Amino acid sequence: MTIKKKNAITGIWAVAVLLSALAFSTRAEPPQPVLTPPQQVGAPAVAGDQQPNSAAAKPAVGIDRWTYFRGNALSQGVANTTLPEKPVLLWKYEVPAGAFEVTAAIVDGVVYIGDLDGALVALNLTTGKVIWKTTIESGFVSSPAYLNGNIYLGDYDGVFYCFNTKDGSLIWKYETGAEVSSSANFYKDNVLVGSQDATLYCINATSGKITWKHELADQIRCSPTVVGDRTFVAGCDAKLHIIDLAKGEKISAVELDGPTGSTPAVVGDHVFFGTEGASIYSINWRKSEVNWHYTSEESAMPYRSSVALKDDILIIGGRNRLVQAFNTKTGKELWQFKANGRVDASPVIVGNRVFVGSSDGRIHAFNLKTGKQVWQYEAGGDFSAAPAVAEQRLVIASGDGKVYCFGKK
Repeated sequence: MTIKKKNAITGIWAVAVLLSALAFSTRAEPPQPVLTPPQQVGAPAVAGDQQPNSAAAKPAVGIDRWTYFRGNALSQGVANTTLPEKPVLLWKYEVPAGAFEVTAAIVDGVVYIGDLDGALVALNLTTGKVIWKTTIESGFVSSPAYLNGNIYLGDYDGVFYCFNTKDGSLIWKYETGAEVSSSANFYKDNVLVGSQDATLYCINATSGKITWKHELADQIRCSPTVVGDRTFVAGCDAKLHIIDLAKGEKISAVELDGPTGSTPAVVGDHVFFGTEGASIYSINWRKSEVNWHYTSEESAMPYRSSVALKDDILIIGGRNRLVQAFNTKTGKELWQFKANGRVDASPVIVGNRVFVGSSDGRIHAFNLKTGKQVWQYEAGGDFSAAPAVAEQRLVIASGDGKVYCFGKK
């Protein structure tokens, strides 16, 4: 293992990056997809809505919902609830011959999730029973995001949708130029989403009318992360982009060692994410410079998992089958666990534990600080989607068409 400090981005991994980019095909596993912003009815002011020139972005705390792909606007992958020491399976919802690639949303006792066959369902969190179901002709490849009674998500034909959570009725849709595997975030009265047509869209959340759009040099697969009036987008053009949300214009960009579809996570002045170049970055977003840069000497396999951040600890999964923990300040590896399959799914931190699925059909839980495995469930199938955790429940969907809910009996 090596830690490379500021300005240490080199061409060592050029060959690995090229091979990774070729493998990063149009239907590769999407990043797995943030607290409700203050404009939402009844929501408290949260850290993710601070202005960049005020206090630094802090860990989000407060409302017990999972309203975005990574749990809050800062994409930290941290739940605001508890789970029992040994979670048990409470219910399972199954789509025969179906498949899920996305993380659910959990709001006020209801689970919202879309599948690859184009069905968006609302499930009772307590019983798993279907409340309503609506379908489209394509399939859903982005995780749902919730705001003001609406659900926002995209499909593989490039359409981005807004549905009413009361009955699943379509409110509006907006057509982009390519697949929408990016999950949404919010800024004021707007919803933000990226497309594989290399464009970040800022759309009025109520009307579906375009506010602005910002084009990059290559695809956007990650979810945009929001701090105040800035958004961070890690792109397939091998750059971290910092964009002014008020104007839709570029502020700056930081060169990376490879493309990425991982969603950036923010704590304080720093943005964290992994790349197809088998690297993990810590970037100071105020200075637009690399703080530290880790690359494993043992494996050149990409990171497609998005990170989870808490208590100066970063957790990430890799295609090298490892779940790893790092110190966010120094980049030093703290612990690692080797699973029996690749770990493309993004981890979620619940209290002092980390929960993550792997491609061998297992769901794991580890002690956050030590890495000791404290729980495991063998479901079968595979997991590329991250869990959603709220209201003392963990909900996770598998590639063989099943949604699992764990909690306390």
